Parts: sequence; structure tokens; C-alpha cells
Amino acid sequence: MKMYLNGNTAVAHAVRLVKPGVVAAYPITPQTVIVEKIADFIANGELDAQYIKVESEHTAMAACYGASAAGARAFTATSSQGLAYMQEMLNYVSGVRVPVVMVVGNRALSGPWTIWLDHQDTIQARDTGWIQLYVENSQEALDTIIQAYKIAENPEILTPVMVCMDAFVLTHTEEVVDVPEAKAIDAFLSPYNPEFVLDANNPLTFSFGTPPALYMEFRVLQEQAMQRALGIIKEVAEDYGRTIGRYWPGLIEKYGPEDAEVVVVAMGSLCGTIKEVVDDLNYRGKKVALVRIRAYRPFSVTDICQALQGARAVGVFDRDLSFGYAGALYTDVKAALYGNLNPAPRVLNYVGGLGGRDVRVEEIESIFLNLLGEQHMDQQEQSDVRFVGVRW
Repeated sequence: MKMYLNGNTAVAHAVRLVKPGVVAAYPITPQTVIVEKIADFIANGELDAQYIKVESEHTAMAACYGASAAGARAFTATSSQGLAYMQEMLNYVSGVRVPVVMVVGNRALSGPWTIWLDHQDTIQARDTGWIQLYVENSQEALDTIIQAYKIAENPEILTPVMVCMDAFVLTHTEEVVDVPEAKAIDAFLSPYNPEFVLDANNPLTFSFGTPPALYMEFRVLQEQAMQRALGIIKEVAEDYGRTIGRYWPGLIEKYGPEDAEVVVVAMGSLCGTIKEVVDDLNYRGKKVALVRIRAYRPFSVTDICQALQGARAVGVFDRDLSFGYAGALYTDVKAALYGNLNPAPRVLNYVGGLGGRDVRVEEIESIFLNLLGEQHMDQQEQSDVRFVGVRW
């Protein structure tokens, strides 16, 4: 059924379709509408779930942790400072291997205090052991939530998934979204039926104290599951395409000619605008392309190297900054190419859109022209890290 929805409401419909047993909620802008709409579904009898109103984001994740360990499908949503507040529990959930799914409405961190968009919140959580999937639009957000449960609950994976969607640009902006029928999702996603659950009649211990003689092996098992997830994410995307009739690229998407001279790598909603610039520049005879990262963790070195093969210059656009060095995505892309492409393209970092700053079409075009060597960026030419749209 096609409906005119904002991204938050689209996500709530996805949650209704996957039928979680427990939803733990603490409201924070810009995701509040998600948990409000889910509360409406429960109150109206459209979703049979326990709705736990908690006093903090830390407790929201703790409730999901307990619910998932007890055998219930669990969901929550957060953003920015809320994600930072639940950081301790993120590591517990991934380390104990319970397949919670969470939506993060990407929002810049304070201070200075702000409610607007960038990716710093989820980038800071990239090493907590969660799979991270970044979406371009609200339709992809809905479909990715559904896919996330099938990825997370796979017995070979058992790893929580964070679906990352841009604040306001997606969470609050309305677009036409195709909401699948419940019976189609039932055919795609089996009920959650874990092998190990908390059960008084069959006592088990979750997250016991671990000595040095055992701890490292747990972490290696997590990493092995992440590596297996590279293939599972692709398989689930293909399965969803067959079942529902709508396919999203599993790990990355290349948009533009295969033999592009220069390529921009980016994540999130900005990729829609970059695609428009790619179309325009190719129409004008310039061979440029976009590589959109959908799965940031796990990070597919193989797919990225294949997509960038033959490019003479690569620009990585980061809506985040690892202070004292560069953007996080840039660091990962550059490391992926090292030793894998010969000759390797020059890789430049363009940092912009922080704190909700708009990234204009003209600025994206300037990045492509800068990579082509046709336009300079003032005094930033001496650095491989270049800031876009700074007001001085």
C-alpha cells in the first residue's frame, strides 16, 4: 500500500510488520515520532507487544537486552546524546550476541547543543560490535528495518543491527512510501526462535565474568560473525527483492559509469543529491560516479576496491570528524585501498554538513571538479582534508 509518510512513521510501520514482542522507548528528537506511532499501534490493537516506558536511553537498551535474552524480538530507537548515554549497553548487547534492532535518527552531538543532522553519533558507536546500515531515503529505511531482523537473528550472525537515518531530512520529511502487506513480511521473516534463552526450567548464564584465558576468543567469535554478515546482508537483500519486489544494494551501491575518472564515496541521504550531480556532470561529458556505502560495519574492502578500480581520484565525503586526524569514512576507505589497488587513486577527504549545515548542489559539483583538477578550493589545496561550506 502506498502512503505519504515521513521517515519516522515509515519506520514505525516497519516495526508493526516485524511484530516485536517488546518495545522499550525513551523519546529524543528527532526519533520521538517513531515510538509515539508504535504506541498508537499497540493501543489500537494493530501490534501485540509490551511497551516499556523507561527513564533513560541506557535503560531502554537494558530492557531490550533482557527481552531479547528471554526470547522476545526487541526494538528501540534513539539519537545523538541518547545513543551516547546507552553506549555501555551497546557493548553488552553485542558481546552477549542478542539480535536487537535499533533505529538511530542521526543527529549531531553537543556541545554546542544542537538537534540537527550529522553522523558523529553513530560514527562514535562504530566499534561497539553492532552492524551499521545507512539509508538514503524513507522507503529504504522501512525496508532495511525488516531486513535487519533477518540479518541479526541469523544463527550464524546473532549480532545487533543499527539502522542509521538522517535527522529531519528523512525523519520529518514526507515522501511516498510503499508499505508491504503483513502476509508478505510474514513469508519473508520467520518468528524469532533462539536456541538459547533465559528459562527458569533450563538455567543459563548470560554475560558471566570472563578471565583473560577466555575473553579474547569471545571477541574473535564476534569478528567472525561480522565477516559472515558481509555475505548474509547481500543474501537478505536479494531475498527481500524476490519476496517483496524491491531490491536495495546489500553493502554498497555504485551510481554512474563503471569507467568513471573520479568517484565520490558517501553515506546517507546526501547520496540522493550527489546522484543528481553525477547525472548532470555525465551529461556534460565528465566521467564521474558515486559509491554509496550502505553497510559501514561490516566494511567490505573487496566491494569498495572493485567499485573504485580504475578511478584516478576519489573523494570521501564525511558528515563526521575524528578530531586530530580526518573523517572516519575517509580513514576506512583509504586503508581499504592500501595494498589492494595498484596503482591506487589519490584519496581526498571532504568534511561538511556538520550540525545540519546544508550541502548545496554547487558544493558537490565543486568537489567533483576539484577531483578532476578543474577547480581549486582556496588555501585548502595543501591538505588532503578539506572542509566544505565553512563560513570564513
